[in-house]
Amino acid sequence: MATGQRSNTHVVKQATKALEQMKYEVAQELGIQVPQDGYWGTMTTRDTGSIGGNITRKLVALAEQQLSNRM
Repeated sequence: MATGQRSNTHVVKQATKALEQMKYEVAQELGIQVPQDGYWGTMTTRDTGSIGGNITRKLVALAEQQLSNRM
């Protein structure tokens, strides 16, 4: 795979913008300085992992809440 290409694809294309916004919100909640130029590659693995982990927790909690409301 060439540099700069992504192998991840979203099932719902409209979710891309929402997930991008969530990334910035979670970074702010954690007190992690967001890169001004938009390039996340210079951040530490610990910081990006924290952001991704918290996004995952929020998405799982949201899905669990929606499932519990159905029953």
